[in-house]
Amino acid sequence: MAAAFLPIIIIVLFLLRQNLIVILGTATAYAYWAFGDGVISNIVVDAWDAANKDILLSIPLFILAGNIMSRGGMASRLIDLMKSLTAPIPGGLAIATILSCAAFAAVSGSGTVTLLAIGTLMYPALINAGYPKSFALGALCAAGTLGIVVPPSIPLILYGIMTQTSIGDLFIAGIGPALLLTILMLGYAMLQNFSHRESSWNLNYILTSLKKGIWALLMPIIILGGIYTGYFTATESAAVAVVYSIIVETFIHKEMKWEILFDVIAETTKLLGSLFPVLMIALSLNVFLTYEEVPQNLVGWMSQRIDNPTTALLGINLFLILIGCIIDIGSAILILAPMLGPIASSQGIDPVHFGIIMVMNLEIGYLTPPLGLNLIVAMGVFKEKFWTVCKATIPFLLIMLTGLLIVSFVPKIALFMVE
Repeated sequence: MAAAFLPIIIIVLFLLRQNLIVILGTATAYAYWAFGDGVISNIVVDAWDAANKDILLSIPLFILAGNIMSRGGMASRLIDLMKSLTAPIPGGLAIATILSCAAFAAVSGSGTVTLLAIGTLMYPALINAGYPKSFALGALCAAGTLGIVVPPSIPLILYGIMTQTSIGDLFIAGIGPALLLTILMLGYAMLQNFSHRESSWNLNYILTSLKKGIWALLMPIIILGGIYTGYFTATESAAVAVVYSIIVETFIHKEMKWEILFDVIAETTKLLGSLFPVLMIALSLNVFLTYEEVPQNLVGWMSQRIDNPTTALLGINLFLILIGCIIDIGSAILILAPMLGPIASSQGIDPVHFGIIMVMNLEIGYLTPPLGLNLIVAMGVFKEKFWTVCKATIPFLLIMLTGLLIVSFVPKIALFMVE
């Protein structure tokens, strides 16, 4: 009887539009009280034990590094470089937009930050160059989501923490799918804008842009190279990212004053003040569910009804796409990763591969109403109606679904550098 009340409590809190921390906290407290030893204060003990991990330090450090770079001059320098390289190619400015999003995502690790940093510069440029408004909106919203799967990705870190999966392996595995999505978007951009040609290559412009943008391009190479070679861990790479971004923006580019840097640190701290309590409660609930063998029982129940990995993948993909429409990516990973991970493993799906699949599914949620974050951000930044932005993203949604299916059923795309 007590078990029946838990989903009712969660649904009521969702309908009352409560914050995630209220929902998770209430559900966790009820679970400890109704199914555990009745001592709700154990939440604090379990939360501390679960959160006492070095890898958690990577989250605030990567967020801080991304915020520093978004407030500095890296975005404009990357755009200039991409424009210089793609000028004579059909749809060159559109291609430069997508490449700029992919490159900036690789240094910021955030889809929304990428949309804001690149979109505010490239949207007026695309419109002034005669590109269709619907294409410009769709391209920026979709390419902005590349930050979710391109390492360093906060969702991949959260998945790794919640499922005890190597974050270094997840970062490496994200490269292939990110390249696939980028190539698919580039192909569509070229076909849709074949008549647009900006100018010919200008060697001086290319060299000047490369000189200005080289420090931004080196960032993902240093981070991923260090992790892949074993020179430093994911947590250490986050610290390197912060130090590197401060040095580049403050001493090399000289575009970030110290007072702005302090403002960025304060803004990041406020963000973490809302993120970490949720994460610790989610980790506490994860400890409780594991102790009560809920994931193991769920795996046994699902195994009796799913007889092959193909069915499991299709069912999980469909479920996650629907979840992405109504729950933000961080919340979905915190709640669902500990449940779905064992189910995927029981069907022979590699945990690293499944992590990429899960994040790609939820990445699509950034472009689906009613809670698609990039849709909402684009509506505000570009001053367009919500449904106008939604319609503009439809072709790119189909592209991302195609990429998801390919990655789901061709594991080598994600795992070729991990194995």
